[in-house]
Amino acid sequence: MKALTIRQPWVGAIAHQTKRVENRTWKLPAKHERTRILIHAAAKPDLNATVYGDHLDVYSAIVAVATITGSHWSDDGRCCGPWGEEGVYHWGLADVIALPEPVAAKGALGFWTPDGDVLAAVETRLLAVAR
Repeated sequence: MKALTIRQPWVGAIAHQTKRVENRTWKLPAKHERTRILIHAAAKPDLNATVYGDHLDVYSAIVAVATITGSHWSDDGRCCGPWGEEGVYHWGLADVIALPEPVAAKGALGFWTPDGDVLAAVETRLLAVAR
């Protein structure tokens, strides 16, 4: 399973609020459309972001899983509600499940593959959510 690193507070808004669009300057590769991914909190925050709420202070960890439903270009950002930005690709997210506890992991740019220990820890936490 691939992971995608996202800066806080955006990753917290995906995992624990209503953010179901990821704004990216690059088009979603077709092979990742309709796939399940891990949502990873970057080591450093987006200092220009303003989001309020809980769970916005976790860094360098997998915090959720989600399905990427597809992507489209947006000139004005209005198509995806308050979370959509203008002049970027919008990647749709669905079936988001927040992990009950984050799994520490070093991230990377773009899509990346976590090691086996991280994947096993994520699976354990997902089983706890399913119970």
